[in-house]
Amino acid sequence: MERIWRREGLKVPQRQPKRGRLWLNDGSCIRLRPEYPGHVWAYDFVEERTHDGRKFRILTIIDEASRECLALVVSRQLRHEDVLAALADLFIERGPPAHIRSDNGSEFIATAVQTWLGQIGVKTLYIAPGSPWENGYNESFNGSLRDELLNGEIFYSLAEAKVLIEAWRRHYNTVRPHSSLGYRPPAPQASTPPLPVSGSASLHLRPAMAADTTMH
Repeated sequence: MERIWRREGLKVPQRQPKRGRLWLNDGSCIRLRPEYPGHVWAYDFVEERTHDGRKFRILTIIDEASRECLALVVSRQLRHEDVLAALADLFIERGPPAHIRSDNGSEFIATAVQTWLGQIGVKTLYIAPGSPWENGYNESFNGSLRDELLNGEIFYSLAEAKVLIEAWRRHYNTVRPHSSLGYRPPAPQASTPPLPVSGSASLHLRPAMAADTTMH
């Protein structure tokens, strides 16, 4: 077969390296599955740009069991100190989870982060390098965030980005149906503090999102 491909001027596919499975010999899965809300949280970063070409980052934090987006932290730069601050706010509001899953980014494996989480009793679950599918719940959420908001909006300022992204988070939690939840939203009864909408940001909100933002 390879000889025929070469004769026809086609590229011979390279042999793919063998990959280790995520399953043990007894059929059990290595990756911890979420069993109830608060059991496993996951966090990751998404990168976007404002209209002037400047980058900003979004820290996404979700509950794997309920699929609720717990926080979307938007800033030009996000370091491990910012990760700690976001987690501290959520732990005060909701209590710490049993586990938290992430990749091996420097903001997540920093000694200060691991030490603090260990002192609180939160166990860390780091995925294997180059294996984003092991953080599948968060990767799926990040894809929805990009497809449903980031790819369709022009952010003229960081302030506008914060308003629109937070409005989308509320809509995602309280209105948007989720197929894995029987087409119910993750947190239909969730209450959030009022978010002021002003300037050009309000012009870009879809009607349902705008109503959801002003209702809370």
